[in-house]
Amino acid sequence: MDFKLYGAETQFVELELDPGESAVAEAGAMMYKTCDVQMETIFGDGSNQSSGLLGSLFGAGKRMLTGESLFTTVFSQQGSGKGRVAFAAPYPGTILPLNLRDFGGKLICQKDSFLAGAKGVSIGIQFQKKILTGLFGGEGVFFARLTGPGTVWLQSLPFSRLAGRMLAAGPAGVGRSER
Repeated sequence: MDFKLYGAETQFVELELDPGESAVAEAGAMMYKTCDVQMETIFGDGSNQSSGLLGSLFGAGKRMLTGESLFTTVFSQQGSGKGRVAFAAPYPGTILPLNLRDFGGKLICQKDSFLAGAKGVSIGIQFQKKILTGLFGGEGVFFARLTGPGTVWLQSLPFSRLAGRMLAAGPAGVGRSER
């Protein structure tokens, strides 16, 4: 799957889909698509469509625990030529393209950083094994575990968390209006 990143501080990624090729993305992440790219909203992450209703419920439950939507959208190129679909994060930041093969087929990331990926990538949960580290270390107890072949596109640190960290680290009074 070919792709191109656009922008500097506020990026979006455009994927080029070959006929029959599909990508999965967070609900609401699509910026634009060509007419021959079909959209289908599914329950869960779309990695194992043959798992039945119980498997879909389990997959959706895992996504809910990591703070993601219960639904994802699959974008499939139905035409004979190449199709395009673009995704953008809901907040300013950069997008990181990572091939899961470079990480042994498995990557642990912040729970809200997944933007899009090749269809077949599974989005699961990873628990912080040391509960005190999870509670007091600032990173949380739940992480997203991405497994499978293909490329994923991750969003940078959410702006609200970044702003909170900047205010916490800055001098007293920064970001506050004094009267």
